[in-house]
Amino acid sequence: MLDVGANVGADSRQIIEFALMGAAMARALFGTEKPSVGLLNIGVEEVKGVEEIKDAAAVLRVAPLPIHYRGFVEGNDIFHGDVDVVVTDGFTGNVALKTMEGVAKMIADLTREELTRSLFTRLQGLTAMPALRALKARLDPRRYNGATLVGLNGIVVKSHGGADEVAFCNALETALLEAHTDLPARISKLLQEQPL
Repeated sequence: MLDVGANVGADSRQIIEFALMGAAMARALFGTEKPSVGLLNIGVEEVKGVEEIKDAAAVLRVAPLPIHYRGFVEGNDIFHGDVDVVVTDGFTGNVALKTMEGVAKMIADLTREELTRSLFTRLQGLTAMPALRALKARLDPRRYNGATLVGLNGIVVKSHGGADEVAFCNALETALLEAHTDLPARISKLLQEQPL
């Protein structure tokens, strides 16, 4: 997902560039031959959204690019896996990211509250503990800390200001993976093969 906060807003050209860089990153890191790309919007209908998003969609819909443009996606589509890359401006992306992190924490807090409500629920919690620990690990935002700033001539991975050692370690692992795979050069090469 990009942008998640590096830029507050984005014009249509930047949104298209985000789509191309995100797709190039998916190709370079995950080997996805023709990544699917969706633009985060307030609805899937073509008439909805701000002009920048609608203008970018009009170009992505017809341009011969190495992506599979899937159209608009909504916030509830982010986790469906229907698209490899979700593109938005930094303000909206950051709000979505912080909302996701808040929901993960809320689920953990509510689960803990419900499982400690009575002796009976505590016993149920003990029985479910292995599954709950696995779920907690999968929902832990610290595992996903480290936002890559693409489009630079080097590796920059942004970490949360309040990141603990686990989260910061994950950001470092992201940077190491990108260095090992020479991500900036690979993205640059892929973008040069298909200029807009």
